[in-house]
Amino acid sequence: MNGNPKILSAVALGALLIGLGLVTFVSISSHRMLSSTPFDLKQRASQESPVAAGKLAANFTLKDLNGATVSLAGLRGKVVFLNIWATWCAPCREEMPSIESLYEAFKGNRDFVVLAVSQDTDGSAVRPFVEQNHLKFKVLLDPRNEVGERYDVSGIPETFIIGRDGRIVAHHVGPYDWANADIRDALQELITSKG
Repeated sequence: MNGNPKILSAVALGALLIGLGLVTFVSISSHRMLSSTPFDLKQRASQESPVAAGKLAANFTLKDLNGATVSLAGLRGKVVFLNIWATWCAPCREEMPSIESLYEAFKGNRDFVVLAVSQDTDGSAVRPFVEQNHLKFKVLLDPRNEVGERYDVSGIPETFIIGRDGRIVAHHVGPYDWANADIRDALQELITSKG
């Protein structure tokens, strides 16, 4: 199928925004912190802040649990799912299984990357948490909260979806059910777009 890359990119972005907006509301209780409240992408896109949709994602370089260096700039050309979290954050812990499920759905796709940036000041708690919960996606250590500051994070968890061009496509504050089929479909559309 031959098509204009800009049109395909716009269609994929539109599909992602529609998919994210179609996610239904799940009631929140004290035992179940995970939410599937739809993103308010129109409001985010209109805000004049460093995290608004359409803004260039700030670069960062951090180490993973094995000491390897990961740079956001080095992932340009891929769709990046960036989650800011901490082991001491109950809502963060609640949403981790759904992020693992999302990772498992896309792990064979070289054009999609999941990065979970831990804001734990003492990184010693991160590896045991990751191992105990059988998390296989890339976990980065940010004890000085550099990423949180660059992305103007107001509370955790916060998630950013970054397009191939390095621009923020979507931003969500709070826990979310990332295993949702609508999210997977919207991300697949974004990944499929080569724009």
